[in-house]
Amino acid sequence: MIYKKKVEDEERYEHFRIIEGVYIAEKDNYILLKRIVESIMAICGIFILSPVLIIISILIKIDSKGPIIYSQERLGVNGKRFRVLKFRSMVVDAEKGGPQWATKDDNRITKFGHFIRKTRIDELPQLLNILRGDMGIIGPRPERPIFTEKFSEEIPNFRDRLVIRPGLTGWAQVNGGYDITPREKFELDMYYIKNMSVLLDMKILVKTIKVVITGEGAR
Repeated sequence: MIYKKKVEDEERYEHFRIIEGVYIAEKDNYILLKRIVESIMAICGIFILSPVLIIISILIKIDSKGPIIYSQERLGVNGKRFRVLKFRSMVVDAEKGGPQWATKDDNRITKFGHFIRKTRIDELPQLLNILRGDMGIIGPRPERPIFTEKFSEEIPNFRDRLVIRPGLTGWAQVNGGYDITPREKFELDMYYIKNMSVLLDMKILVKTIKVVITGEGAR
């Protein structure tokens, strides 16, 4: 048993069966292999990208005052809380008025922040989260507890996206972008959960690389 989540209904997903009201991964071998492969990829990524990470860190310091990396509480598999790491792309006091949902043309984003968000390289520090087991490379993006609570009241079964380990990139990210609505994001996340496979993971990786290189998302 790898992942589980209490549920109230009898909906069945391709990779999960329900036993006494709990989702349990049926394809444990696939998920275990995915975890091992993603850990190896994270180690290789940190080693290969280390010069890039250093350059990005320097440019962030030149661009604006504040720390290079910031951490934020997110929800992982089964609602487990952890601190996600990111390159800072916003001004230091970005949430002085309280938590806010980021938008495409958010005026809190720094000049260099626009670039690293557009290319998704602000997420690279999460390679460390992957090594720690908080996340995988591919899966639904981890959401903040306050927004998960809010969206759960507005979107039926929103917490179902917590049934698997969150990811550095996902189906919603390569088919949406930062301007995607929470409902659209949820629908894309659930599509991945219901259809997760090696081929789908490869497709997401290829589309992610395209976004990083071109800076162009699906929309």
